[in-house]
Amino acid sequence: MLSGKSVLVTGGTGSFGKKFVATILRRYPEVERVAVYSRDELKQYEMAQSFSQQACPQLRFFIGDVRDKHRLARAMEGIDVVVHAAALKHVPICEYNPFEAIKTNVMGAQNVIDAALDSGVNQVVALSTDKAAAPINLYGATKLCSDKLFTAANNFKGSRELRFSIVRYGNVMGSRGSVIPFFLSRRDAGVLPITDEKMTRFNITLEEGVQLVIDALDTMWGGEIFVPKIPSYRIIDVAEAVAPGCRKEIVGIRPGEKLHEEMITETDSLSTVELKDRYVILPAVPTWDVAEFIKANHGRMCDPGFRYSSGENDHWLTVEQIRELIRKHVDPTLEVNA
Repeated sequence: MLSGKSVLVTGGTGSFGKKFVATILRRYPEVERVAVYSRDELKQYEMAQSFSQQACPQLRFFIGDVRDKHRLARAMEGIDVVVHAAALKHVPICEYNPFEAIKTNVMGAQNVIDAALDSGVNQVVALSTDKAAAPINLYGATKLCSDKLFTAANNFKGSRELRFSIVRYGNVMGSRGSVIPFFLSRRDAGVLPITDEKMTRFNITLEEGVQLVIDALDTMWGGEIFVPKIPSYRIIDVAEAVAPGCRKEIVGIRPGEKLHEEMITETDSLSTVELKDRYVILPAVPTWDVAEFIKANHGRMCDPGFRYSSGENDHWLTVEQIRELIRKHVDPTLEVNA
C-alpha cells in the first residue's frame, strides 16, 4: 500500500506519530520517504536517536507548525500521503487559551488542506476525537470544526486524485495526561481521586489507533469518519486495576468533562453505516454513490436513534483485563496488592 510512496505525519513526535512512523517503517520497508513534521526541536532530536539512519534512511525531520501554511507547502513537496495528527488537545489548556486552540486545531487544519490541494498529495487522513461528538468543551468544538473542514474538502478538490477522510476514536491507553498514568503516579499516596463512580470511557491502544489509520488509508473513498468498535471501561474499575488497596475519593466532574463519552450521536446515526469492525459516518455531501459504498463494504445503515456511547456499550473491560492491558501497553512491572 505504501511501497514507493512518500508520507508526511504532522505532529509526528507525539505518542501517535512516533508509533505510526515506527510501524510503517517496519511494515513497509520500500516506503520512499517518511517525513516527521512538528514544532519541537528537542522532541525531534530525541526521536531521531531512536531510529538508526542506516536502518531507516527514508526518515526525514521538518521543523514547522501547522499554523504556517508556507512551511507546510514546502514540507508536502513530493508527498503522496498525509496523516494529520498535530493538535492542541489538553482540555483545560484549550479552555484557558481558546484562540491558541483555534489557531492550531481549526486554522491549522485548513492550512493542511490547502497545502495538500496545492502539492499533489493523493490521500489525507486526519485524527479526530470522541470529544468532537456533541462537544461541550473548546477542544471538542475545534476538532468538530476540523472534521467538517476535512470532509468538505472533498467537494472542492476539482479533478485532483485526492481524498480526505477522518478517523475518530476514544482515549488511548497510557497516553500522556490520561487517567492510567495519573493513577499510577498517585497510588503510593494511598488515595486515588475519582471524578464520578459512574464515569465511563472508551479504550483503544496506541497500536489499534495506528492500525485504524492504516486501514483508513487502504479503504477510504473520501469524506468518511471512521469510528472503531472498541470496548469501554468504568473509571472505578481502572482504579481497582491499578491500586485495589487505595482509598477512592470522589472529587466531582471537572468543567468541560462528560460522564460518558460518545463517538456517534443520535443525529449522526441517520448517516452512519455499520461494518463488521467499525462504523462509518458518511459525509453530508458525498462525492460517490452511498448505496455502492454500502454494498462494496458489506455494511448496513444504522437504525434511527442509534448512538455510540461509552456508557451504553456492549463490550466492557473487566478489572483483570484492564490490568493485563496496563502491563502490556503501559507498565510491564505493574504489581498490585489487595
